[in-house]
Amino acid sequence: MFVCSLKASTIKFFGVIGVALVTLVAIVLLIPSYSVPTTKEIAEMNENISFDDVKSSQDAVKFLSQYGWEVIDTPLEECEITIPAEFDKVITSYNEIQKQQGLDLSKYAKKTAQRYTFKVTNYPSYEGTVYANVITYRGRVIGGDICTADAKGFIHTLQMPNHT
Repeated sequence: MFVCSLKASTIKFFGVIGVALVTLVAIVLLIPSYSVPTTKEIAEMNENISFDDVKSSQDAVKFLSQYGWEVIDTPLEECEITIPAEFDKVITSYNEIQKQQGLDLSKYAKKTAQRYTFKVTNYPSYEGTVYANVITYRGRVIGGDICTADAKGFIHTLQMPNHT
């Protein structure tokens, strides 16, 4: 005859493992999936956007207006920046935002570019200060973002969000 006994601590252990597995499965099923836009989707988003002939701050204002952004015409900052030769975590993360809109800063490593920063006046459903950055190289937009400097801020592509 074969006898198997279980201690209370063994039952608790397997109970905790079971609850953890159920929780993990629930999290995986409930978290929305994130998909990187395809080249075709990026092309469709930027179909009517011209990235060329942005040689001044006024040109950058016109560029931003193609996305529907309204900004104060005078830039808060206009400066030269150097795209680093090697990307750290922060620049790699920022470049992922650029890739989502069909741009790639890695092509411009070690190049000196121009950055224009404007205050956005028509960001939907947000009360804080929002900025628009446009990065150009030789009159062509090579990067840009919409962001805020608030503690619980955000940064995203130049596309106007679909807030209701």
